[in-house]
Amino acid sequence: MVFSALDRKLWRDTGRLKGPMAAVSVVMACGLAMMVMSRSLIRSLETTRDAYYQSYRMADVFCELKRAPNALRDRLAAIEGVAVVETRVVGRLTLDLPGLEEPADGTILSIPEGRPAQLHRLHVRRGRLPEIGRPHEVVVGEAFAQAHGFEPGHMLDALVHGARERLEIVGIALSPEFVYEARAGETLPDNRRFGVFWMAERPLATAFELDGAFNSVLIDVAPGHPAAAVMAELDRVLAPFGGQVAYARRDQPSAMRLDDELRELRALSFAFPTVFLSIAAFMASAVLSRLIRLQREQIAQLKAFGYASNQVGWHYLKFALSMVAAATAVGLAAGVVLGQLLMPVYHRFFRFPELTFRLDVPALALAVLVSAGAAVLGAIGAVRQAMRLPPAEAMRPEPPAVFRRSRLERAGGARMAGPSLRMALRNLERRPWQAVFTALGLALATGLPVMPGAMRDGIAYLMRFQWEEAQRQDVTVSLIEPGSASALADLRHLPGVTLAEPFRSVPARVQVGHRSRRLAVTGLPREALLHRVLDAEGRPIPLPLDGLLLSAKLAEVLGVRPGDRLRIEVQEGRRPVREVTVGGLITDYAGVAVYMEINALRRLMQEGGTLSGAHLTVDPARWSAFLAAVRESPSVAALVIKSAVRDSFNRSTAEMIHLVQGMYFAFSVIVSFGVVYNSARIALAERHRDFATLRVIGFTHREVAAVMLGELIILSAVALPVGLVIGRLLSEIIVATASTESVRLPLAISTRTYGTAILIVLASAAVSFAVVSRGIRRLDLLAVLKAHE
Repeated sequence: MVFSALDRKLWRDTGRLKGPMAAVSVVMACGLAMMVMSRSLIRSLETTRDAYYQSYRMADVFCELKRAPNALRDRLAAIEGVAVVETRVVGRLTLDLPGLEEPADGTILSIPEGRPAQLHRLHVRRGRLPEIGRPHEVVVGEAFAQAHGFEPGHMLDALVHGARERLEIVGIALSPEFVYEARAGETLPDNRRFGVFWMAERPLATAFELDGAFNSVLIDVAPGHPAAAVMAELDRVLAPFGGQVAYARRDQPSAMRLDDELRELRALSFAFPTVFLSIAAFMASAVLSRLIRLQREQIAQLKAFGYASNQVGWHYLKFALSMVAAATAVGLAAGVVLGQLLMPVYHRFFRFPELTFRLDVPALALAVLVSAGAAVLGAIGAVRQAMRLPPAEAMRPEPPAVFRRSRLERAGGARMAGPSLRMALRNLERRPWQAVFTALGLALATGLPVMPGAMRDGIAYLMRFQWEEAQRQDVTVSLIEPGSASALADLRHLPGVTLAEPFRSVPARVQVGHRSRRLAVTGLPREALLHRVLDAEGRPIPLPLDGLLLSAKLAEVLGVRPGDRLRIEVQEGRRPVREVTVGGLITDYAGVAVYMEINALRRLMQEGGTLSGAHLTVDPARWSAFLAAVRESPSVAALVIKSAVRDSFNRSTAEMIHLVQGMYFAFSVIVSFGVVYNSARIALAERHRDFATLRVIGFTHREVAAVMLGELIILSAVALPVGLVIGRLLSEIIVATASTESVRLPLAISTRTYGTAILIVLASAAVSFAVVSRGIRRLDLLAVLKAHE
């Protein structure tokens, strides 16, 4: 390959500018790495999910009901648009597990006997499915099995619909319905205390007194038919049988949690790379602008020798493209490595038969185009300057700056300053725009580490808010069936209970216009002490005697404000439908919720002192006796221990967020150092002649270096507070874009985070100054001071 003279010049100049160009490439590579990593994670999860749902026949429509005879299946299959219908039995069970002091609980579902399932087929990891005539055989979900080390052949003691059973595990499996295994209505997994089980249809129906009947329906909608029409007809047919509102796959809890995770990844795949690539564009502009300013005479000579302006412009544009090429190689490799490291972490949360990393090639092409576009956008101004520079003007040296005392000196504010500091002040004043852009670079370098620090602070605040301020109970007990006032008395008399507050929870659909959500409406005492509803400042909000409170995120989704009215369609009991006023908004960070004063909810349900369970505080000295009594109670459906949920969050969600936060923090530190280092190196390249002159006329190395240090200190003093504000604004954008109905992070930035950001910039400045100081010491005074004729 034959290289032109301009290509050889490009190679030599790149060698001389390797430091600043490497800094730009590293910053750009960080943005590319995050884009490649996040987009490839999205592709891996989406393609795996779609293939899994298709191969194992995930249903399109779901509906739960009280009880319907099996003879109703034919009528459901005849609904227009229904391709496949599957009926089943679904219930709850409580487990007494060795090595676990408190009882665990789970969901148990029926599987067809004598034929393969048409929908929600199981992927059996080990063992087999239950056989006909063996009523105590069960298959267990993989997450629960791994948490306890269960294998086929293990025996379990369980309480199934009030009756004690000895169950044998014959298989370990996965289901497309439980990619994300968590209790109904909860957004955090607790695989040690909650599991999913499958049993043959006939023995499970007998256990739940549903012989010849079912209480759950799955439907596969025929292609081309709207799911909404099928759901409307399904609601009408099942209404006499206690049918709840049918819902589509997107509203199924596991599918919704996976969709929310993908939504967060999409937000992060745009936000962080955009910030980093914008900074890279800014740095590329600074490098090329100052390179062209230093090479004015070379540009004139090139044009004098016959090179066209377009050739000169393309030559300098190649500097930007060479940085893109280096960044692409590094960013692609780093993105692939990081994506492969994160894949096992995601597999712990989202249970697929197989989850492998798939590089998103279109995203890679987009990343290269975006980075090239960012570099070209940053360089285009400098390139146009080189193209427009007339040869005659370029042959003349750049007009010297106006040398005079700075405004601060003229005002008498620098009398005590030495020569080095006065020169620093004068240089900043002579080149105000250069000072502004350098300060802006330092401000961005300060703001970047604030974003990942805000993620860490948000987790700490969430845990304190959720499990110390909002939830003050030790345990929450849920009953199998709603109980009367005597059930509350029974709970209060359990060993060690010091305080009990009832709650009533009913399934409902809340609707405003065409927007609706399926969730539980929870009734609490007006001024609850244990499970409190709080505002954004952490202050308790009394429940209104008439009306409701709902999550601020739910209000955003439904498009309502305090004072608006919404429709509640209760899916239990007499199934009342009411228009209720929104009395206020609450702050929460996991899931969305609707709260009413418990007696107001009971009036809505037209019932007496009914409760669904209670929040309890327990004397630690009698904890074991309390758990033993709960295990023996046939009316308890589930026991949720606050400390266990918090520990599970620490082990799972918080650990994952900390891993991502650590990764982004490392990128931010690299970028911050690159910005500061780049500014310092460019400043040295621009002023090497000035510094050499100072050395020749008698200034010591320390005094010359003090000029650079003075400029850096002044610019840093201006940039640091601005950078902290920028960091907060960027954090607000990240938190807002990554907010979903499942999980939200609060914006809570600590002084530690701000302090860390400042220390990172100061440390970067110190290292950069050391490099520049070494460059000043190594100046070739004779070569630098030769006149350019």
